[in-house]
Amino acid sequence: MILSKSYPHSRSVILGLLVAAAALLFFAWLAESVMHGDTERFDDRIRALVHAHADPALTEAMRAVSLIGEPAFLFVLGVPAVVWFVRKGWRRTVWLFAITVAGAEILDQVLKLMFHRPRPGAFFALGQPMGYSFPSGHALVSCAFFGGLAVFAAARTGSRARRCLYYVGAAVPIAAIGFSRIYLGMHYPSDVLGGWAAAAVWIFIVAVARR
Repeated sequence: MILSKSYPHSRSVILGLLVAAAALLFFAWLAESVMHGDTERFDDRIRALVHAHADPALTEAMRAVSLIGEPAFLFVLGVPAVVWFVRKGWRRTVWLFAITVAGAEILDQVLKLMFHRPRPGAFFALGQPMGYSFPSGHALVSCAFFGGLAVFAAARTGSRARRCLYYVGAAVPIAAIGFSRIYLGMHYPSDVLGGWAAAAVWIFIVAVARR
């Protein structure tokens, strides 16, 4: 009986460890490739392909989606999530969620300073953002935000269907925000991939600390 109860828990930890290890290895490989300019051809091809399908209506939609990844907007979205956690009595989860998001912001700034990658030229005559390019802060922080919400909420339910719903619900805005940064020309595709990989590792670290 004890084994049957602990098995799902152990399986989730092992799965998380494998995902985090793969994400860490991928980030290390990607970072080295970025430093040596090996992603230039890949980045340019993806940027050109995406930009070739630009459309005025899609551009406006992508600008709106990109705003969701801004710290101020994520803060507004985080308020009802925190209220929900508190009403559920998950006060420790509130702190862990705050640590996840704040830590992701700090991690993004540290990594940007480490790699010093210049930004690409933005499309659609948009203003050039300040700061370095690798990894994408929008991708990293939004992934930590929505991914953290999904992980913490999923850990509190025994329903597999509900866990899947949480993860899919998190994946949609994460993917949309990352794509918007590429579409608008604010980041290279490798920046977005690096942000997602770094966020996956960070979420796992906080999730393990939660246990």
